[in-house]
Amino acid sequence: MSYLYVKDSPRVSRFKNIISHRRLKPLMATIFFVMGIGMFSSAILPIFLFQLQYSVKFKQIVSPLSTKFYNQPGRILGELTTDYTQLSNWFIEDPDSREHLKSLVPDQSVGQYYVSIPKLKISGAVVNVGSMDLKKSLIQYPQTALPGQPGNTVIFGHSVLPQFFNPKSYLTIFSTLYRLKEGDEISIDYGNSHYKYRIEDMFEISPTNFSVLEQQFNSHYLSLITCTPPGTYLRRLVVKARLVDI
Repeated sequence: MSYLYVKDSPRVSRFKNIISHRRLKPLMATIFFVMGIGMFSSAILPIFLFQLQYSVKFKQIVSPLSTKFYNQPGRILGELTTDYTQLSNWFIEDPDSREHLKSLVPDQSVGQYYVSIPKLKISGAVVNVGSMDLKKSLIQYPQTALPGQPGNTVIFGHSVLPQFFNPKSYLTIFSTLYRLKEGDEISIDYGNSHYKYRIEDMFEISPTNFSVLEQQFNSHYLSLITCTPPGTYLRRLVVKARLVDI
């Protein structure tokens, strides 16, 4: 008769298991704390850097924010329940500002055209005229001049925190609009015509200010508008350009 002996695996004492478990808890807590700080910083830091580096270069807000804007809870970063992918929610209604809308040119029925901003790697972005859904395209505000016509062509685009910028996504397409400078070029392909615009001015306005929609027929203008600082709905950034070539 023969016997086969197999060596038993060493057993970890219950005391050592308790020590390991106690060490794991603070380690996991530290990891989650660091992750939380990182996520918070990734959201706040771009806003802080924007205020520090870029916001100072823009002209002062054309008209100050109304007291109604500051006194409404949640307005600093935008109402959490408001869908800002719908252009109709971008302006805070103010009876004093509605007067700016009375001088607009008649509405025009047009499908779509295309805008390109080489510096931001935006190429052939679709602009729908009169639509309100910024998830699907850029939007030309209704009753503003069409490309090539005297007046002001006003185009809105959605923006989020700049680290999520994707020139192919209409939810993020204007997230880095603030990086443009005077002299940079924007082009529009409308029908069989190609229009080239050069940036002349960049400034911020309040959500109660409708003056940017007004029409000046002494030249051909283009205004690109998005929310600012990126990732918030506090103000509106306006990039204004003038037609230089057809």
